[in-house]
Amino acid sequence: MNKLIRIKIAALIIVFNCLHVTAQSKSARSFKVLLIGNSFSQNASRYLPQMANEAQINLILGHAEMGGCSLKRHWDSVLINNADSTRGLAYNGKSLRQLLRSQKWDIVTLQQYSLLSGDWSTYQPYAQNLLQLIKQYQPDAKVMIHQTWAYRADAINWGQTGEGRKAKNMEEMWRKSRASYRKFANELGGLSIIPSGDAFYKVSTHKTWAFVKDSTFIPNKAIYPQLPNDLNSLNVGYNWSKDQKLNFDPNHANEAGCYLAGLVWYRFVLKQKPTRVKFKPKPVPDNFAEFLRQTAAKIDATLK
Repeated sequence: MNKLIRIKIAALIIVFNCLHVTAQSKSARSFKVLLIGNSFSQNASRYLPQMANEAQINLILGHAEMGGCSLKRHWDSVLINNADSTRGLAYNGKSLRQLLRSQKWDIVTLQQYSLLSGDWSTYQPYAQNLLQLIKQYQPDAKVMIHQTWAYRADAINWGQTGEGRKAKNMEEMWRKSRASYRKFANELGGLSIIPSGDAFYKVSTHKTWAFVKDSTFIPNKAIYPQLPNDLNSLNVGYNWSKDQKLNFDPNHANEAGCYLAGLVWYRFVLKQKPTRVKFKPKPVPDNFAEFLRQTAAKIDATLK
């Protein structure tokens, strides 16, 4: 092969590679998702960017979130801002209207405060009002309902199921919350559900992978940095503060819980297969991570 032919072949290879890279970049999809929620939506989206990156998805997340924020509180911030544009700037100095108008969102998610998620009377008229506001500024956006999870089986304070009533255990909180979320989705026109709550319950009641409370750990006798064996927990549980005070959080997701919720969002929001995800948080054991991927891939999201 003479020198001229070799140069031409090398040039063709370079051109082919450039075209291939260009085609890949053009095929990469972009998703812009605005989350109207609270700390639970922050948990659910914590690892979603890493998963999206694997799938070559350009993911942009907008956060209209306040800790412990209910649908009513979100709507109250809108009313306050309507009356005085210098107030109601609840989301890092911005109003919900400003965030909705900031760019064209593909998806907007809504959720209830977990403590109120099992009490249907706390949803309306705030859910409908928020939906109307979303559609006013983002008529083409897909609105999805994020079904939050019930607290860990050893929780003490359970979610509200009605005025003056609370769930007695994880099963009742999940069941009441699930019913309310599905009524929520149906009443707003058959909106799609992101079933994080069902995925959590599936894992938490599995005969092999369910969390089991460490009966040998006695909180009031614990000495720093002693902690219980929280194998397979999806929630934070016991933890020590910087001043060595023992705290208990059976509500928020830990690394495994954030991973599971992220996998559910990866499937239902980004329309990708959880079983293909290679990323996992380091603290999550490989075999448990695989089970979480399988769970997210199989969970149902019907409105029944």
